[in-house]
This record gives sequence, C-alpha cells and structure tokens, in this order.
Amino acid sequence: MKIWVNLLIVALLAVSGCATNPVTGKKELSFVGEDWELGIGKQQYSPIRQSQGGDYVTDPRVQAYVNKVGQRLASVSDRKLPYEFKVINSSVPNAWALPGGKIAINRGLLTKMKSEAELAAVLGHEIVHAAAKHGVKSQTRGMLLQGGLMAATIASSGKEYSNLAQIGASVGAQLINTKYGRDAERESDEFGIKYMARAGYDPQGAVDLQATFLALSKDSKRAGGFINGLFASHPPSAERLAANRAMVAAMPKGGDVKAVEYRQNLSRLQQAEPAYKAFEEAKKAFEKKDYNRATSLTRQAIAIEPREGHFFSFLGDIDVEKKNINSARQHYNKAIGLNDEFFYYHLQLGLISEEAGDYATARRSLSRSLELLPTANAHNALGNIARASGRNDEAVAQYTKAAGHKSPAGQQAFGSLVDLDLPKNPGKYVVAKAQVDESGVLRVRLQNKTPRNVTNVALRILFPDANGRMQDVTRRLSGVLAAGKTEVLQITRINPQFARNVKAGVTQARVAR
Repeated sequence: MKIWVNLLIVALLAVSGCATNPVTGKKELSFVGEDWELGIGKQQYSPIRQSQGGDYVTDPRVQAYVNKVGQRLASVSDRKLPYEFKVINSSVPNAWALPGGKIAINRGLLTKMKSEAELAAVLGHEIVHAAAKHGVKSQTRGMLLQGGLMAATIASSGKEYSNLAQIGASVGAQLINTKYGRDAERESDEFGIKYMARAGYDPQGAVDLQATFLALSKDSKRAGGFINGLFASHPPSAERLAANRAMVAAMPKGGDVKAVEYRQNLSRLQQAEPAYKAFEEAKKAFEKKDYNRATSLTRQAIAIEPREGHFFSFLGDIDVEKKNINSARQHYNKAIGLNDEFFYYHLQLGLISEEAGDYATARRSLSRSLELLPTANAHNALGNIARASGRNDEAVAQYTKAAGHKSPAGQQAFGSLVDLDLPKNPGKYVVAKAQVDESGVLRVRLQNKTPRNVTNVALRILFPDANGRMQDVTRRLSGVLAAGKTEVLQITRINPQFARNVKAGVTQARVAR
C-alpha cells in the first residue's frame, strides 16, 4: 500500500506543476487547472445551498443587494471568474466560497452586520479565497497526506436536514468545511481589504467586523457554546484583528460605509429576525417532542413573517409526527407555493404521499425533489412505488442509486434491492473466494454482504486435478447463510502449484423467508 501511495504522489506531481497565484503573484504547486475549478464550483454550488436550507427568497431585494455588492468587489479582483453571490436561508452565521468564484452568505450572518462596508468585508474575504485557490490548495495538501483523491460527505449546517441521506454533493462539502490555514486567512484579510478600497469602500469596515466576530467568539467560548458557522472555518483572533487594524491605519481614509442603505435593503429581514428566533426555539421544542410548544412558536413566526416557506414546512413536519397527514399535506403545499425551489418541501410531500398510496403525487413530488437535490430518501421511495406497480427493473435502478448510502433510507433500499436482484445476480451479493493452503487443501470462503439471510446457495468451482485437467464442480451450502456472515467450505485437495488456476463463484441464491 505504501508503494502504491508513493507512486500516486509521483504521478500527481508529474502531471501538475507550478503556477502563479493571480492574487499574491507567488509561484505555487497546483494539482488542478482552472477547468476543474470552474467545473466543480458549477456542479456543487446548487446542491450545497440546497443542503443548508436553500436560497433565501422571502425578500428578493436582499439577494439582489448582496449580488450587487459582490459584483462591485469582483470587478476589482485580481482574478476574473464567473462570480456568483447567493443568500442561504439559514440562521447559522456563515459564509463560504467554492472554487470558480461561487460564494454564499447565510441569512444569519447578514443580520449580525451593520453596514454595506461590513458586508463588503465578508464578500471580499470570500472572493480572495476563491481567487487565490485556497480551497484547492487545502485539497492539494490532503491529497499528498492521504495519497488519494478527495472523498467527502455532505455536511448540513441545518440540523433539520441532517437526517436526510443527501447524495447530491461530495467534494464541494469538504471544500467549504475546510478550516483554512493561517496563511490563507491572512491573505484573504489582506487582499480582501485591498479589494474593498479599490471598489470604493471604507476598509475600516473590515476592522469593525473582525472586532465584532472576536467578541462574539469569546462570548460563545465563555458560555460553553459550540462555535459553528463562520467561526469554525474562519476563526477570529486578536492577532488577525491587530494586523488588519495596522493595515487599514496605513491606507488612505474614506470610502463608502453605507449603513443607512444597508438597513434599508435588509429592513424586512431585520424586522423578521424575531420570527426566525422563534423558529429556532420551535425546532428545539420539536427535538424534545413538545409538539404543542413547537406549533405555538412556529405560528408566532408565521404571524411575523407569513411568506417564509420553512415555517409552513415545519408545521408539516410536526403534523407528520402527530399522524395528521392531511394537515401535513396542506402545509407542504403551502410551502411549495411560497418557494418551489427548495428540495425539502417536495421530498416531504412525496414521502407522505407514497406512504398514503397516492403514487401520482408522490412520483411528481419526489422527482422534483431529485432535480433540486438527490437523496437516498427520494430514490428509495420511488423504488417502492415502482416495485408496488410491478416495474421491477425501474425499482432496481432506483434502489441502486440509494443503496450505497449508509443511512436508514440507504439500508432500506439495499435490502429491497437484494430482494429483487439477488436471484438474478447472486454473485454480486454473496461473494466466493477460493483459497489453497500450503498442503493443497482447497477451501472457498463465502461472504453474505447483504442485510438479508440467504439460502439455497449454489457454488461453482473450477480447479485442476492432479493431472492439470480442469474440473467443474458444484457445491450447495446447506442451511442459511446469515446476513453479513461468512462460512468456509472445504472442497478438495489439489496440487498447490495449480492454486492460481482455481476459480469460484456463486451461481444461485435466494433470500430466506
């Protein structure tokens, strides 16, 4: 394994090379080109936003405003990329950048700031992360350390979606959840402030924002709270604050602050802040199964902000727990009416419709959810519908897409896949491996890799006899091979020098009933 790792590193180094960082002007080792950056950013941008709460659409003015500020900064960046700026509907104070200039900021961070200059500081910082390839470089280090390509699982910043088997994003999740090194944070602070000044903003906004973040970080630590969101990937420090303050002190004074404009553009969001606080409390009550309190708090939130789809969807979740399916359906439809672009509303409507036997609605809703974010939950439910309708080939295809996910939905799909597909392809699920020891004893190791007990297992073994002639033998396993278990069958004795010519495979099996 160590040799393979070393060879992989050599191969990576051979196809990579040094490139000039367009922001710093330094020569740096790079394993990936700009095409990869643009491709991964475009591919992962929407799924990651979906997995963290979807886009904030209740007040379109907010999205337009953030994009305007972001594009003003992007126009003075040292690297021209197809920059995009989106607002995510999450209370977690966070912002992140994907390669290729795909940047997002959470609703929860917008409410912590006081001016357009502070917003420019956040967006400028994230622009530098993308322009200077900081996410790519963090993966380059990981590739060297691990000797392999990136593997990641989606990480949701919203707990209410963390139980879903999301399969729509992988590499991007690791990129945005990487904790940047000190050099990357210093570069993003430094050049982000320069971009602010170039774009005509008062760079003092970056110092004010960093001071606020440092104070919030200390308060969170004293309270024993978990520092998540922005502080997890961009940890503030007194050292960074001092460096930024010194840099700004040496720069020309003046520039746009635009505190009034900021308040005007975020007025509805600021006014709705009590609604989102009530919503967060409602989710805590829900986790404690206090459904009456959760409902009351959510209705308080709706009274303040009646156009937020998350609130109605959450009432649907409460109704599902209380087995009020008709009411849940109404709430999910209301959420969809407010925002057709969030996967969760469609998924939940599809799941309860599948359970109720309303297959037409279920197929339509689940398919729409998959367009927005693939989940094992949706594929498993579509597999169930196809199976119930006698379309077994379609069911196998849906179950296969879900079965690789280690989640309840993925495990259910895997079990159903075994039920349908094992009789046709037993060797995919019950694996046979021939073994010959030094004395020539031929054994076959049978492994049941499924969550089902299997029986009627037939095994075909090809092996050379004493004269080197190939023999074709069938053996049957008596009894049941339990789920996840292994059995070893002794077959015969052969000349050990012929061991490499032995072949074994499972030709028949069925699920034990």
